[in-house]
Amino acid sequence: MQYAQIAQLAARLNENVSRVIVGKEKETELILTAMLSGGHVLLEDVPGTGKTTLAKSLARSLSCRFARVQFTPDLLPADITGMRVYNQKEGSFTFIKGPAFTNILLADEINRATPRTQSALLECMEEKQITEGGVTYPLDRPFLVIATQNPVETQGTFPLPEAQLDRFLIRLSLGYPTQEEAIRLMQRFIASHPLTGLAAVAEADDVAEASRLIMTCRVSEDVMRYMAALCEAARDPDKVRLGPSPRALLALMRACQALAAIRGRDYVIPDDVKTLAVPVLAHRVVLRGISYQLTSEDFIRELLGRLPVPTEER
Repeated sequence: MQYAQIAQLAARLNENVSRVIVGKEKETELILTAMLSGGHVLLEDVPGTGKTTLAKSLARSLSCRFARVQFTPDLLPADITGMRVYNQKEGSFTFIKGPAFTNILLADEINRATPRTQSALLECMEEKQITEGGVTYPLDRPFLVIATQNPVETQGTFPLPEAQLDRFLIRLSLGYPTQEEAIRLMQRFIASHPLTGLAAVAEADDVAEASRLIMTCRVSEDVMRYMAALCEAARDPDKVRLGPSPRALLALMRACQALAAIRGRDYVIPDDVKTLAVPVLAHRVVLRGISYQLTSEDFIRELLGRLPVPTEER
């Protein structure tokens, strides 16, 4: 597979998802970026904006396994990872795999489950494996967790701690459609649900092969310094209580490699960093003091506006 083929693969997937989801091509591109770079996505938005439908559309487009878990306060870790069941006939325990053994896992309303259950996803997301009874089971590739949560309704929820937020490569908000997009949406859904007839346009093996190739995408030292300077500036002690960690810096670099490949390049440019800085870094920044009016997204945009951008010498 060549970089041009990765761009073609991403274009096919984005176009196919857009047969169901209206006007979210940029958000879909970011989700594909997370999937190709081995990361995971947190969709934070109000109910009814298409978070679940987007995840299902991507799974249908990829011809891969999809599982959905509705997170509730009584959900147990074994309900996600699986459990050992005693087999009386054989006199031994048998491991029954849970829904996490899939390619795309939708963790719906993740903040409604207890921290114990939320933490069951940590090994899956970071190590791409599940350990039960002293035995480690590797997960298939690709493995993508798309978690959703409602940022407005907080009653009866368990907010994700910063350490767990750091495990998500990208945080996105789909937002409401424009008036024109709303009209197209109604026209598309008036007769039937377009998801039912959505056909696959790629295989899971294509994504796995593309994921291996993007690791060879070139990142110049100047662009590396730009990323490092951005993360260092985002740790300003006067404004920031918690800034991007080295893991966040590496996540930004890997995401930029994936985005460059999706756009048909075998090298990263500063515009890739600018595109990904907010969705990759903002949820990893905790600002200091309630009097500071900027959101973490605004803070990252402010840094992008004043940091010098590396340019090629002629």
